Amino acid sequence: MQLSDKKAKLSVSDGGPEIEFPIYKGSVGPDVIDIRKLYGGTGMFTYDPGFLSTASCESSITYIDGDKGELLYRGYPIEQLAVKCDFLDVCYLILNGDLPDAAQKLDFDQQVTRHTMVNEQLHFFLRGFRRDAHPMAVLTGLVGALSAFYHDSTDISNPYHRHVSAIRLIAKMPTLVAMAYKYSQGQPFIYPQNNLSYTGNFVRMMFATPCEEYKLNPVVEKALDRIFILHADHEQNASTSTVRLCGSSGTNPFAAIAAGVACLWGPAHGGANEACLQMLEELQANGGVAKVGEFMEQVKDKNSGVRLMGFGHRVYKNYDPRAKLMQETCKEVLSSLGLENDPLFKLAMELERIALEDPYFVERKLYPNVDFYSGIVQRAIGIPTSLFTAIFALARTVGWIAQWNEMLSDPDYKIGRPRQLYSGSVSRDVKR
Repeated sequence: MQLSDKKAKLSVSDGGPEIEFPIYKGSVGPDVIDIRKLYGGTGMFTYDPGFLSTASCESSITYIDGDKGELLYRGYPIEQLAVKCDFLDVCYLILNGDLPDAAQKLDFDQQVTRHTMVNEQLHFFLRGFRRDAHPMAVLTGLVGALSAFYHDSTDISNPYHRHVSAIRLIAKMPTLVAMAYKYSQGQPFIYPQNNLSYTGNFVRMMFATPCEEYKLNPVVEKALDRIFILHADHEQNASTSTVRLCGSSGTNPFAAIAAGVACLWGPAHGGANEACLQMLEELQANGGVAKVGEFMEQVKDKNSGVRLMGFGHRVYKNYDPRAKLMQETCKEVLSSLGLENDPLFKLAMELERIALEDPYFVERKLYPNVDFYSGIVQRAIGIPTSLFTAIFALARTVGWIAQWNEMLSDPDYKIGRPRQLYSGSVSRDVKR
């Protein structure tokens, strides 16, 4: 963080003193006004619901330019990483700041591979859930329970412990997600296989059975790997901010990540791709492509209560760069699986066409986001809709753990404590 030559000044209209605040410059993006002394100098707080104009921390992990439709991991454009790297390359990058060389990649991949198994007792813990429990309910419990099994790496003041926890979380999350899925299907758990890639191992744990040898489809493996890369981190979103806030209390990393999983479950966040596919399925059941125009007119009517899922984004005011990559992946997967005429994909393409041509959507910059196509890809692969958010959590774990570790390494780190604008009753006495 570099101090700017500029200063910000604030004067209160009641004749109080003028307060001067330093301004800091990031390597790219908006400058920030350091208001840490605001309350001490004025007795006032800032008011920013939803944190629309508040930088809660300093970070060097991810950068988003919503106006340009740009997403960078440690300075690398997402378009390049998704094409030239695999997910574990990106994990190493997000955790360490640079892409690995050949020796570093071999060592890192082996570390992750050797930690993919989970304690056998977790099988018994899992059996305490109902078979029809939502996978995110199960995953929240399983991740939180890891601290009871791996308490030898929960000393957050120890950098080595933090490293081991990071490896364990990244390695075990696919195993936990696959276990949650298998449990819901009443099928036996499939153990990890060390000669497979990170993503190939996950696909096998999801879909193999003991009855026969499982053959990986490389197109499916590549598609899921790309989904993982596109979701690995996304700056200070709700779940990442939750992990940082939870972790700021000094809690163990497994508890902090479990908090992130719980936050991600919300339909306005990680559940958006699930909601998007449900929208497409409902539209297909009620007329399909022929009814798309009518549906979009209902979306434009504020009184209709009809919402267009998978379009627009809180940050991106241009086309989501991840959506372009996901559309390309969607076409590859459907072609490989012989689903080129998939009705939901045709619906999606027609919805996108109208949204990119209709002035109503163009003026509001309601472009397709990454959730729009990722649900179709996962559905084609055979992943049930209820598991979509768990897949998202699997991918985002590396971002969460990197953000948590970065926070603990920050010399300005303090427990999070937002303030409020109180609008309740003034002090009063109990009259009895």
